[in-house]
Amino acid sequence: MPRNAEVIRQWSILRDLESSRRVTIDDLAERTGVTTRTIRRDLEALQSAGFPIFDEQIDGKRYWTLEARAFKRLDDTGFTVAELSALYFSRTLVECLAAMPFQKDVARAFEKLATALTPGMRQFLDRLPVVLQAKGAPAPAGRGKGDRDVIARLLDATLQHRRAAMKYYSLSSAREKEYAIEPYRLVYSQGGLYLIAFVPEYDTTRTFSVERIRSLSVSEERFTPSELPEVAFAHSIGVNEGPPEHIAVRFDPRIAPYVRERPLHASQKNTDNADGSLQVELDVSNDWALRSWILSFGPLVRVVSPLALVEQIRAELSAAGRGYGD
Repeated sequence: MPRNAEVIRQWSILRDLESSRRVTIDDLAERTGVTTRTIRRDLEALQSAGFPIFDEQIDGKRYWTLEARAFKRLDDTGFTVAELSALYFSRTLVECLAAMPFQKDVARAFEKLATALTPGMRQFLDRLPVVLQAKGAPAPAGRGKGDRDVIARLLDATLQHRRAAMKYYSLSSAREKEYAIEPYRLVYSQGGLYLIAFVPEYDTTRTFSVERIRSLSVSEERFTPSELPEVAFAHSIGVNEGPPEHIAVRFDPRIAPYVRERPLHASQKNTDNADGSLQVELDVSNDWALRSWILSFGPLVRVVSPLALVEQIRAELSAAGRGYGD
């Protein structure tokens, strides 16, 4: 069983224990679609991790429960004022990404957090977004609530490993397509939410923009997910899955300081040249995101290698130049 599927299942068990207060191993096995032996291993793993889970015998039947105040030790350790303030302020960032079933939990958590602050502190912190903001693109007219509902169902399907069917608007073909999918993961990247799902019809994993999902229905049929990389889009500076290539680009001295202070990827290595230019080397996918990044610097950057990328950028610049011809 893939590790990500195991973690998701164990999270579901915690939520079931919290909401039901008292459940049997048979109940948990039925809800998660695995054997009772697997549930026993999950409970042992959660207990070993420190979650206050215990069992009790009632009328000859063994039930499992989660301590109501699982983190009461925080009453003793406490948060500093700065830590409480930082958490309270971050609510605007968290709430904009939270979908059901997380949405209500997030809202309740911040309500409780707010009670630890004085009215004056809350008033001060509520003013901070005026000077420090996270900016996102506005939702298209008529969208918003529908998207939230889709996200909620996608999240539920992902957590419960349930197959789904969706209508999706493809930009490449400029039409709606129908897909049967096995949803693996939701990823927030570059201001958008993306779905990574296996498409049985094509026997491959694809990435879909959630905002282009026109309709979604989740079935009761379960699937066993394959293992996914620990980090989504690990080799891309954008939203893409693909093998990495060794990329080398050189930046003009006029732009070098700005590039140097904003690393683009974990693999990035910077080399300062005697003339003030900066050579940047990365091991990333040669995709549209990389090429767009390079082209955004215009004449202030030159691709050193690989040759294929040199030719691609040259062709893009030539095409752009022709667009400004007579």
